Parts: sequence; structure tokens; C-alpha cells
Amino acid sequence: MNVPYPKEKERKRLNALKAYFSLDSQEIPDFNNITSLAAKICATPIAFVSLVYKKDNLLLSCYGTDLDKSSRNISFCEHAVHKNSDLYLVSDTHKSEIFKNNPIVKQYDIQFYAGAPLVDPDGNTLGTLCVYDHKPRTLTDVQKETLTSLAEQVMNLLELRKKNRQFQQAEKELLERNQQLENFAHVVSHDLKSPLANIISLTRFLREENQEKFNDNSLQYLDYIEESSNTLKELIDRTLGYYKTNELLNEQKTDVPLRAFFEKIKELFIVKDGIFEYPTTGVAQNINEPALTRIMLNLIDNALKYNTAEIPKITAAYQSDEDYHTFKITDNGIGIAKDIQQDIFGLFKTTGVKDREGKHGTGIGLATVKNLVEKMGGRIRVESNLGKGSTFIFTLRK
Repeated sequence: MNVPYPKEKERKRLNALKAYFSLDSQEIPDFNNITSLAAKICATPIAFVSLVYKKDNLLLSCYGTDLDKSSRNISFCEHAVHKNSDLYLVSDTHKSEIFKNNPIVKQYDIQFYAGAPLVDPDGNTLGTLCVYDHKPRTLTDVQKETLTSLAEQVMNLLELRKKNRQFQQAEKELLERNQQLENFAHVVSHDLKSPLANIISLTRFLREENQEKFNDNSLQYLDYIEESSNTLKELIDRTLGYYKTNELLNEQKTDVPLRAFFEKIKELFIVKDGIFEYPTTGVAQNINEPALTRIMLNLIDNALKYNTAEIPKITAAYQSDEDYHTFKITDNGIGIAKDIQQDIFGLFKTTGVKDREGKHGTGIGLATVKNLVEKMGGRIRVESNLGKGSTFIFTLRK
């Protein structure tokens, strides 16, 4: 029969049990070594890891029998979980008023039981690690201590199982939220691009058609509208680029001749009287060229935009080892204050400084770089001093 137990305490115990074990499925963790060890140390033919649920005992591991559950209202473990002791022991069931007429005793010829409670960090007793024998007996002090210690190890495994399940659930939810955010950003960005293009076109049309009719203030307002629209367009384009980085990661790795690669990059930038130095020999083997191109375009674009030197200079360097490619992009630009160097790789994080055209950055370029680098198994960091330029160093796993 069930042991009387405070309802609220039992509710908390059952809720705690659900957090450790999926009670609607037959999940059996690998506790077999512990039940085998418990049986051998205690010299008994049977050992269980048992969780006491609403109507049944769920047997996570059995040594000496092939049961997977038993009825709670006639179980020994039902009594063990409600006792505030380190060990519940029945030396001779035939002499016990509680168990002498128990059907389990007769069906399985059980005369001895010892159960060490499985207690969670909140004090809830979830079940037992127990041993049975077919003859009356007791346990030595060493056997009792060992059974209790093994029960603690079972609880440690259950705790680890619980944390793993929580981590897996959190990871699943995070992936779902990231996917939702990516879809949202993609849809919103696309929905904004068309009306924004119309605003820019209409602004230019109004200026051209009314160049002589509008006064200087009105024309300046149109300039503000177009400038703001172009800034928003850049933000949208970069946002789409950030969320499309995963597509680049699907590209096949190839061997990339460095000279041809950097010459292609150089052609995309028009820098009057600028200097761009890069490797003219060597091959970067087994590398994702489209992703590397996106990284380089962002870094070099920043190096040029935030550069007030009379002759902008950018130097690209490359080296490799058995596992990683290492690239360095050095400029002679305005530099980055040390107290914000760790923040600039965050999405929408900026230095707060205007570029050479008087515009603030979007805070997406470096976030895109970091996102790509880390998903390609690498790291990125910056070394910089205000007024002396910056060096961005990143690695990519081969």
C-alpha cells in the first residue's frame, strides 16, 4: 500500500523527478555498471536503480532480473523514499509486519532488501539504488557506506543527464529564435528595399525637375532625404549580407593563389594615391574563397573609410601552419581606442567616429567578419592605437 505523504511535498517530488527523466518514454541510461557493482559488493543476486513515480517504480537499470517497472503500492522503494535515513533496510521480510504478506515477497521469494535514497540537491528523494536477496541477512558497515556512495553517483549521473537535457533544449530554442530572427530580418529588409528605392528616385526627380524653382533650403532638405535614404539602404544591404553569411559557408574549399586573389580585391576599390601591399606569391590551400572575399572586403573597406592619411596604406600579410590560415590587414588610419576594441565586433556596435565622408558606420561590417571567421573555426582580434592605425588578425581553420 502507498505510504501516507504530504500532498504538496509529493507534488514537488514528482515535479523534480520529471526534470530528471522523461517519464513518458522508456529511456534507460547506462547505470548497469553501478547496479552490477552494488550487487557484487553487497553479495546479492539482484540490484535496481528505481525511480518512484505516481503509480509505478521505473527501473532504469536492473541486475539479476529483466523487469522495467513495478507497481508502486507494493514496492519496497515506496517506503524507502519516505524515510529520512541514509539507508532503508529490511533484514527479513517474513518477520516484517509491513512486508510479510507483500505479493512481491511471495512471487520473487524476496527476504532481504536494502535501499539507499537518490536525493536531489533540493532534498527531494526521487528513488533508490537497492539490492535484494532470497535469504534473510544484513549488510556490513562497509557495504552500507558503499551502497550509499553508489547512490550518490547515480544521483550525479541523473543530475548530469538533467543538465544535458536542459542544454539541448536551450540550444534548440536558441537555434529556433536565431532562425526566426534571420527570417524576420530578411523579410523586413526586402520589404523596405523597394519603397526606399522609390524614395531615392523620387527625391532625385524632384531635384532635377525643380532645380530653379526651389530655394536653397528646399534643395538642402532634398539632399538630407537622399543622404538619409542612402544610409538606410546601406544598413539594409549590410543587414541582408550579415544574415546571408551562412550561405557562403556552404561553398566548397579550394586552393587560392594569393596574388590573383588580392588583385581581384584591389580592383573593387578606387583609392587615389593609395598604397595596397599584398603577397605576390604563394597559395592558400583548402580555403573558402567566397567567404574569405567577404571578410577581406569588409576589413579593407573599413581601413579605407576610416583613414585620413594623405596617402592611405593597407598591407595584407599571410602565413599558414598545419591547421590554420592566418591573415593580417594593417592600415595607417585613425586607429581605435583601446577601451572599445573588444566591442567593435558586436552587431550594430560602432566606434562612434565618422568616416572620411562624414558618415557613421552601421556596426554590421565587423560583426559579419566575426560571424564568418568563427563559423569557419577561427578567431579575430584587433591591435590598434589612436592616430597610428590598426591591424586586424584573423585565423581560419583549414
